[in-house]
Amino acid sequence: MSNTKTAKSALISVFSKDGLAPIVKKLDELGITIYSTGGTEKFIRDLGINVIPVEDVTSYPSILGGRVKTLHPKVFGGILNRQNNDSDVAELEQYEIPQIDIVIVDLYPFEKTVASGASEQDIIEKIDIGGISLIRAAAKNFVDVTCVASVDDYAEFLSVISEGNGTITIEDRKRFAAKAFNVSSHYDTAIFNYFNSDHTIPSLKVSETKGKKLRYGENPHQKGFFFGDFEAMFDKLHGKELSYNNLLDVDAAVNLMNEFKGEAPTFAILKHNNACGLAQRETVLKSYVGALAGDPVSAFGGILISNTEIDKATAEEIHKLFCEVVIAPSFSSEAIEILKGKKNRIILVQKEIDLPETQIRSCLNGALVQDKDLKTDTTDDLNTVTKTAPTAAQIEDLLFASKICKHTKSNTIVFTKEKQLLASGTGQTSRVDALKQSVEKARAFDFDLSGAVMASDAFFPFPDCVELADNAGIKAVIQPGGSIKDQLSIDYCDENGIAMVMTGTRHFKH
Repeated sequence: MSNTKTAKSALISVFSKDGLAPIVKKLDELGITIYSTGGTEKFIRDLGINVIPVEDVTSYPSILGGRVKTLHPKVFGGILNRQNNDSDVAELEQYEIPQIDIVIVDLYPFEKTVASGASEQDIIEKIDIGGISLIRAAAKNFVDVTCVASVDDYAEFLSVISEGNGTITIEDRKRFAAKAFNVSSHYDTAIFNYFNSDHTIPSLKVSETKGKKLRYGENPHQKGFFFGDFEAMFDKLHGKELSYNNLLDVDAAVNLMNEFKGEAPTFAILKHNNACGLAQRETVLKSYVGALAGDPVSAFGGILISNTEIDKATAEEIHKLFCEVVIAPSFSSEAIEILKGKKNRIILVQKEIDLPETQIRSCLNGALVQDKDLKTDTTDDLNTVTKTAPTAAQIEDLLFASKICKHTKSNTIVFTKEKQLLASGTGQTSRVDALKQSVEKARAFDFDLSGAVMASDAFFPFPDCVELADNAGIKAVIQPGGSIKDQLSIDYCDENGIAMVMTGTRHFKH
């Protein structure tokens, strides 16, 4: 095969015309014949550049309301012929099919149309047929044809043809082919997922076209990548590049703080995906101070997140702490300047964006997929099972504790009081161990557990946990219930004046 090809013709059929004019002008300057259709043809003609309508080649007009324009042997024959195959070349001549060396396509915006909330009819009409067929044909025949399949590649293509004066190497053609198949496979995935939104067909198709190589993965000897649109979710104002572990912690922080969206100022500090401090107060400063008090040792190098704007006074306090990332919906100008005082500190402004409601993780030689735990316990879910009922203040603390517990690694126990996280036992193999860890941590930071409440992510199979909690000063408990021995824990609470509510919802987080 020849290493380079000098283009003599190009077929252009695009939805987006952004960035197209310089390409068209360069093709014209190089003497490359241009074929086009519909709106693209008019766009080129309006530039004062000669263009041959595809209809003149096929002898067929655009039909069915524009659904059929390029689907014709004289178009696809010009793209798919093998220029080193004598039979193909002879058939081109026999059937008067023009050779096409470059195909430039930008598909109908299917995903944007779906996201806009358009009607099903409008969505269906944005399923590109001719364009996707042109992409597949041209990319398949990259040996002879250059395929530009997205407006995102216009600038690179313009650079290639400008530098080569219309001559394109096999390496460039193959690279553009790979990009083209990336476009086509992503497009088909989006269409399938739209039709299979109810998951009737048990098939997992995931496509993320925005990817970034990270410095490394969880550890330096592991490669790491992030696939997703980080910029759609955050404005990064300052700091170093986020690492694999940073991103996991940021994900945990965002999901936790979503529980307190629209509530009074709430501040959380996370370490290794778990909250080590969290408080809700009348000001963001007081909520930060309360969160830091929960575990000032673990807070070192942590991820900080607020549900409200971070002001100057709060930033001054944060600046005293070494932390990796600070996240908030906004920052005052003074706060930004203060926090920028540490060159590596990452400052993120979180935008309003809908998060996925499905979770995917690799498992064995496949993947596990589940609905996200979107259930947040409310007062309507509480079933008081003890003679002693929780007070109004205790109910607020119980629900507060439940939100934290839901986002803490199992097995977990959470202690809160007056909307402040006092301690938690995280990721223990025994719920008793989780409870003991919570008690030990609370005492290590001089918290008085008298009158505090406790949340558990799953039921108590024995009364030992409530007994330990009682001895520590806990006066109210929230748990899902469901053990065949629930009554043993209820009886202990009744005998010792402890209030217990059950929700019926378990919140394991593995």
